[in-house]
Amino acid sequence: MSNVIRTNYPELGEVKAPYAHSVKHGNTLYISGLTAFGTAAQHQGITEQAEEIFSQIRKIASAEGTDFSALIKVTIFITSFAEIDALRKVLYRNYGEHLPASSLVEVSRLFSPDLTIEIEAVFDL
Repeated sequence: MSNVIRTNYPELGEVKAPYAHSVKHGNTLYISGLTAFGTAAQHQGITEQAEEIFSQIRKIASAEGTDFSALIKVTIFITSFAEIDALRKVLYRNYGEHLPASSLVEVSRLFSPDLTIEIEAVFDL
């Protein structure tokens, strides 16, 4: 029997694509790339979108009985480096003393033209 648990969280909205919000495998929680799509932050700047995404990640972590002290890796996709200094402030504020391993990648676009950032995360449970 597989020890893989796939979960969608109703408070994050309905998933209308072929993925789950998170997949737990053993003691590792993989969180799919999240965006501010469908939220008030969707039409705002990268820092507001990032804060919304971190709020979503916190909801998932909390539902799984953990917090950012267990964050081990993030992959961040952005559409421009123009606001990187402001984004770094958001990242430091959200990580606190628990800096994860991280990849930051500039992409030409995300699935909706208003979106400027997508973040996926991995937690150790």
